[in-house]
Amino acid sequence: MIREIRLRRAHIELVSPFRTSFGVETARELLYLEVHGDGITGWGECVAMSEPMYSSEFVDGCEAMLRRFLLPLVTPTTTAEQFTEVARQFRGHYMAKAVLETALLDHQLRAQGVSLGTFLGATKARVPSGVSVGIQPTIDDLLRVVQGYLDDGYLRIKLKIEPGFDVEPVRAVRRAFGDELLLQVDANSAYAISDAEHLAQLDQFNLLLIEQPLPEEQVASHADLARVVRTPICLDESILSVEVAREALDIGACSIINIKPGRVGGYLEAKKIHDLCYERGVAVWCGGMLETGIGRAANLALAAMPGFTLPGDTSASARYFHRDVTTPFVLRDGHLDVPTGPGIGCDPDLAYLDSITSRVDTVLIAG
Repeated sequence: MIREIRLRRAHIELVSPFRTSFGVETARELLYLEVHGDGITGWGECVAMSEPMYSSEFVDGCEAMLRRFLLPLVTPTTTAEQFTEVARQFRGHYMAKAVLETALLDHQLRAQGVSLGTFLGATKARVPSGVSVGIQPTIDDLLRVVQGYLDDGYLRIKLKIEPGFDVEPVRAVRRAFGDELLLQVDANSAYAISDAEHLAQLDQFNLLLIEQPLPEEQVASHADLARVVRTPICLDESILSVEVAREALDIGACSIINIKPGRVGGYLEAKKIHDLCYERGVAVWCGGMLETGIGRAANLALAAMPGFTLPGDTSASARYFHRDVTTPFVLRDGHLDVPTGPGIGCDPDLAYLDSITSRVDTVLIAG
């Protein structure tokens, strides 16, 4: 039985600034949900950023959505599956829905003694890890940073790109580290369809994929782009549900999909997208949103499903944080271990988490 839900706000610094085509992040403003009942705590981490740059959602907005509309849907016996269905009455707000669904799911799986990986159908005990490299001040800086991550053992490098920082940085990385390096790029919607011929210059570098080159609303334009660019197109921001994924694949807008549970409303929807792509033989990989260990643990369970055939952005804790809120996830031979305990399989270090927490509010669940 669910007795109360706590909203916890916290702040954590990144080990270094992370620059993309839409801005620079130096810290994470954190929102966690804790579902309490029967001596069990379920955890969820909101992946929204402090500003609506990656998507229209932002962390303060997610908290407002949760307080006003989503938390009142929860009764003492609400399951994650039931919540997901009843929450469909509200349009959008995928990240707010995802954090509550995750906390509910973690709570019920802990009560059942079942790991999230087992629940989702994971088949791997560890997953290959890639790393996302932000836009650097110079190409020399970029090469130095990439070398450091390769020394750490990462199996795949993803370069953030934007107009003015694309072809030449990719060329430099290929020259420096060779054709065997698994290399891909991510534009975060920074280009227009009129840039198609320019983006086609990336074909010469044998990239795994180019991720979300055009704005998220322009799904059909990605199909047009795919007829000009030979590098496989991967969609991220555009994919909000299994229905959008199906339509994007049907029209040839992409041949690879980045699955982020927070972006699609939670792990139940993420599993549906995985299953669709697995049936069609479409490669998927697990994207990241600079999650702390709570969100990272859940992502590893997802990334252990059989359709995740490309290394994801499931990087080690040390990639982003001097100290994580859980036992740190450590890279070993280019892989991270999938937690096997009940639910997400790990618990936060409450003493440390309390030290970075600004407030905790409690919502009692009536019924």
